[in-house]
Amino acid sequence: MLEQALPPATVEAPPCRLCGSALRVTVVDLGMSPLCEHFLDAHELDAMEPFYPLHVRICESCLLVQLPEYVSPEEIFTEYAYFSSYSDSFVRHARDYAEQMVPRLGLGPDSLVIEVASNDGYLLQHFVQLGVPVLGIEPAANVAAAAVERGVPSRVEFFGRDSAQRLRDEGWRADLIVGNNVLSQAPHINDFVAGMKIVLAGDGTATVEFPHLMRLLEDDLFDTIYHEHFTYFSLLTAERIFAAHGLTVFDLEEVATHGGSLRLFIRHADGDERPVTAAVEEFRAREEAFGLTSFEVYEAFSKRVEETKRALLAFLVQAKDEGKTIAGYGAPGKANTLLNYCGIRTDFVELTVDRNPYKHGRFTPGTHIPIHAPERLAELRPDYIWIMPWNLKDEIVEQLAYAREWGAQFFVAIPRLEVLA
Repeated sequence: MLEQALPPATVEAPPCRLCGSALRVTVVDLGMSPLCEHFLDAHELDAMEPFYPLHVRICESCLLVQLPEYVSPEEIFTEYAYFSSYSDSFVRHARDYAEQMVPRLGLGPDSLVIEVASNDGYLLQHFVQLGVPVLGIEPAANVAAAAVERGVPSRVEFFGRDSAQRLRDEGWRADLIVGNNVLSQAPHINDFVAGMKIVLAGDGTATVEFPHLMRLLEDDLFDTIYHEHFTYFSLLTAERIFAAHGLTVFDLEEVATHGGSLRLFIRHADGDERPVTAAVEEFRAREEAFGLTSFEVYEAFSKRVEETKRALLAFLVQAKDEGKTIAGYGAPGKANTLLNYCGIRTDFVELTVDRNPYKHGRFTPGTHIPIHAPERLAELRPDYIWIMPWNLKDEIVEQLAYAREWGAQFFVAIPRLEVLA
C-alpha cells in the first residue's frame, strides 16, 4: 500500500490489469495524444486524427504503474513503424547479449531460443550466427517480414497462453525465452506471463528487459510514456507478476538502454538449482529506499514534468525570436509524446530526419512535422539540431559531426534541456 493517499483521478477508475483493483490514483497526466508510431501520409493530414488520454495511474493495492488500455494491441502493433535494426547501438546491445548468453546458459545446436516481440530479427540474428536455433514471435507482419529476410524464422501472432500452448503442442520448448522491451507493451500481462511459463523448458531461463520505473521517475523520462507502453515496471512489481504464475526472478543486471533498464533472469519457481542472488535482494532494497511505495516521489515527478515543458518552450521561443532554424534528428515514438504534450509543430521545428525509410515522406502524428532522410540536414543547414532519441545522443552526435562545419548546435530536451558541447 502507498504510505499516503494520492489525489484521486477525476474520471471513472479503470481496473488494475494485474489485481483488478480500481485505479483511483494519478501519477502523471500528459493530456491527449495520438498513437506515437502512427505516422501520417500526406493524404491523411486533413483527416480526423484520433487522440487518446496519456493518463498514468498507480494501483494502491499492488503498486503497478500503468496506462489503461485506451487502444487495443491489434490496432497498435498489426503494422508497426519501429525497426530496431536502424539503431546501431541496439544492434550492438543485442550482439553482446547473445555472446553472453550462449556460454552462460550452455546453448548450442540442440537448444532453442524463442524471442517474443522479435521485431525485425535484430537480436535473434546473432544467435543464428552462433549456431543456435531460434524462433521469433512478432505481431507486426511488416516487421516480421524483415526478420525472415535476415534468416530468422518468425511467426506473425500475439504471444500469450493460447499461442504458447500451440507451440508446446507442436513440441517447441525454449531453453531461453527473450522478452526485450515487450513486457511493458503487453496489456494482458497475466496472459502474457502465463504463456512464458507454458513454453519455457523445465530447466530453461527467461530474460526480460524493460525501462526501469525508478529511472523514469528519477530522470524525468516522461516521454517514454505512450499508448504502446501499457505498464511501467519496478523490480517489486515484476517479481509480484512472475510469482503469481509460478516463476521466480533469480538474478538481475542493470543495462543502459532507454535511459536505464533492468534485465531480469527468470526460472520456474520449483527449480531450486539457481538460488536468488544477492543482487536481487540488494536492488529490491534500493527501490524501497528510493520511495516507490510512497506518495512523495510520484508527486515530485509530476511537477518536474511541467517544469520541463516550460523550459523547452522558453528555449524554442527564444531561438525562433533570434531567427534560428531548428530541425530534429529522429522520429521515435518518445518524441511524439513530447511534441504533443508541449504543442510543438512546424512553427518551431521545420522538419525532422530519420534513418528508417519507412518514415520518409510521412509526418509525425498529431504535430504533422515532415520526416525526411538524414541527407536533408545538409541541405537545410539548421542552426539547431534537436536530438529526439536522447538515449542515443552520443551515437547521433558522432554521425552528425559534419554539421559542425556550418556551426550547428545539438540539444536534447530529456532528461533536461541541454545544449551539447
